Amino acid sequence: MPQKDRQHMTKSISASFLPALVLLGGCVAEVGVPAPPPPPPVAYVAPAAAVTVEVAPPALPVYVQPACPVAGYIWTPGYWAWAPAGYYWVPGTWVQPPQFGVLWTPGYWGFVGGVYLWHAGYWGPHVGFYGGVNYGFGYGGVGYAGGRWVGNSFAYNRAVTNVNVTVVHNTYDETVINNVTINRVSYNGGPGGVAAAPTQQERMAAQERHIPPTSLQQQHVQQAAANPALFAKANGGRPAIAATARPAVFNGAGVVRARGATAAPPAQAHTFDRTTPSANQYQARNNGAYQPPRHNAQAGARPPKKQQAKQKQKQKKPANKNREQGAGSH
Repeated sequence: MPQKDRQHMTKSISASFLPALVLLGGCVAEVGVPAPPPPPPVAYVAPAAAVTVEVAPPALPVYVQPACPVAGYIWTPGYWAWAPAGYYWVPGTWVQPPQFGVLWTPGYWGFVGGVYLWHAGYWGPHVGFYGGVNYGFGYGGVGYAGGRWVGNSFAYNRAVTNVNVTVVHNTYDETVINNVTINRVSYNGGPGGVAAAPTQQERMAAQERHIPPTSLQQQHVQQAAANPALFAKANGGRPAIAATARPAVFNGAGVVRARGATAAPPAQAHTFDRTTPSANQYQARNNGAYQPPRHNAQAGARPPKKQQAKQKQKQKKPANKNREQGAGSH
C-alpha cells in the first residue's frame, strides 16, 4: 500500500475512535467506583460455645423469681454451666441490658455428635433459638413473654414476671399460652432431651447483630464458678443460691434458694487449721464435690488441756445447782 494511502487510513481510524475515547473519559470522570458492600452481620459466639461434655446436665431446679429491683432490668434465667470439677449452677438474675431495644436469648446445651455442646446466650433485637428449653418466667421454650420494649421503656408482663408495682410502673397483664411440655429438662436433643428445632423467625434472629454478655453477667458467672456450694455434686441439683435480684450479689435480700435446698452458706470463707485439709484437697478426694472441713472436736480429737480442766470443774459442781439452772432456763 502506498504511503499516502496508509497515512489517510491511520487518520480515519483515529478519527473514528476519538469520540469513543472522549465518551469513555467522560464516563470515568462522572461515575465513581462503588464502595464495597459491608460485611454481613456475624452472630455472636462466646468462647464458651466450644465447651463439650459427655454427661448430660442435671434437671433445672425449681425456684421462685425474685422481684425486679430496678425498672428496665431484664430477667436472665439460671442454667447449668461446666467446669473441670463438673456442672455448677449459674443463678438466674435481673440484668441491666447493654442498650435500649435488645432482648436476652438464653444459652442452652445441645446434644451433637454424641456430646453435649454449650451454645452461649447473647443480646439482640429479637430472641433467638435456645433449644426449646423451658426456663420459666417468660422463657417457655420459644421467645420471651415476660416483657417487651415500648419505645425506650421496658414493660413487664405481670402474668409471668415478679415485679413490685411500687418500683416498676410500666406493666401489663397478658395471659401466656404455653404449648411446650412442662418439664425440667435442661438440654436439647439426645436421650431424654427436648425435641425442638429453630423456627424460621429464630433462624432470622440468629443472623442479626448480637451483643455479648455484659461485664456484670460475666462476673456473675465467674462468682458462681468459684462457689463450691453451687456445684451439682455438692447440692444434688438443688442449689442454695438458685436466683438473685442483682448480678454477682449472692448474699442478702433477693437471694432465692431452690425447692428442697438448705439455706445458703454464710458469706465468710471457711477457716482451716494446720490439721485440716484445704478445700482443694477435698475437691481432689471427692472428684470435685466440695465438703466443708470438720473441726478437730467434731473429728474426735482430744481438746486442749485447759479445756479438759474446765470440763472437770463443771463435773464437780453439785447436782442440785445443775437442776436449778435447768429449771431457770425453761
